[in-house]
Amino acid sequence: MKTIIIGAGLAGLAAAYRLTEDDIIIIEKDPEPGGMVSSYSLDGNHIEQYYHHIFAGDRALISLIYELGLAGKLEWLRGSTGYYINGQIYPMNTPFEILKALPFIDVIKLARLVLKAKTVKDTTPFDDITAKKWIIETAGQSVYNNFFEPLLDSKFGENKEKVSAAWLLGRVRIRSNRGTKGEKLGYMRGGFHELIEAMANSVRKNGGIIRQGNVSRIKISSGSVTGVVADGEHIDCDRVISTVAPDTLKKITCSEVTGHGTDINYQGTACALFGLAGQVMDGVYWLNIKENVPFGAVIEHTNFIPPSDYGEHLMYVTSYFQNPESVLWKSGDEKVIELYLEGLEKLFPGFGNKVRWWRLRRDIDTAPVYEVGYGKKILPYQTKIKGLYLAGMFSDANYPERSMNGSVVAGFRCAGAIKNTGF
Repeated sequence: MKTIIIGAGLAGLAAAYRLTEDDIIIIEKDPEPGGMVSSYSLDGNHIEQYYHHIFAGDRALISLIYELGLAGKLEWLRGSTGYYINGQIYPMNTPFEILKALPFIDVIKLARLVLKAKTVKDTTPFDDITAKKWIIETAGQSVYNNFFEPLLDSKFGENKEKVSAAWLLGRVRIRSNRGTKGEKLGYMRGGFHELIEAMANSVRKNGGIIRQGNVSRIKISSGSVTGVVADGEHIDCDRVISTVAPDTLKKITCSEVTGHGTDINYQGTACALFGLAGQVMDGVYWLNIKENVPFGAVIEHTNFIPPSDYGEHLMYVTSYFQNPESVLWKSGDEKVIELYLEGLEKLFPGFGNKVRWWRLRRDIDTAPVYEVGYGKKILPYQTKIKGLYLAGMFSDANYPERSMNGSVVAGFRCAGAIKNTGF
């Protein structure tokens, strides 16, 4: 059976990795595989274009790393967090530190909210409740205003009041492995480039092909997939696995392929990576920000991984945007960096003097907006069109929170659906 996979991100590679008996062709729009886990190559070092790390509960991803013989690269480190409030950085790793940033009563209510969230086993009933409503009912308006609203605003912008409580509960659950020095997070020394390379090499070893191209059409005849059109070339196949966002899927099939789900709203990301001459924050890895700046978070990567791995300090600065008319999407790279540098100077006077170089990665469809009712829109692995399968951030494995692990699981489940049906 000949299978074409659209997209060489984690979901597409994971599906191909499991479909070893198939004649596989992966078509990827970028020059190299990796998708959202793609890396820059800088003086022989690899660093992700978007920041990534592994959570302790990412069982499928961790198992895959071991299966590929990369266990020696995986290290577990502490990722410390902070909050920029009223012109000051407050570490937020221990109850004592949080007490310095928030009123005492808010800390108590926040702790109760986290404990309550951890007891929720099934988030389905919370899919129809907004995160804002649940936070206020559980912990009060002050906790929402002082702690959660800036976080929701930085992640979802104008959609912050539409986001479901199910997403929030999933977020709390996945980010709950905290100790007195920070959150326990995994990272592959040398970068996740090695994971992508190992998966791609495994696919190639089994006869699969990974090629660059743009799929403009999935050909469907009498309710069945017959092939694709990529860069003007017609390629016949028996099956297609699409990992592209639902709105793109709808365009390349010219039809409603699932009966639901193609109205999932996505948002974009503008993520800058700066090479720096020195450290900026004192030990803080991840900084959330309650301030009027054009980004929502600062991630000093070399406060997590030693700068000796790269020969310099590295920092990500990132923002989500919900509108394709946003300046973060419509402007040139230099303009976006200029905006970011203005905000960084506001937070860290003299920041510009440390900048050696920068890179900018932008995508219009990096993540779904987990709005109320999102659970009812999740796309199936097997569609009503014979031979058309789906896997990606829109899959059940990536709800109520997306992750690298979720994309691997989505790819595996899609491959499983194919094996179960036999077509």
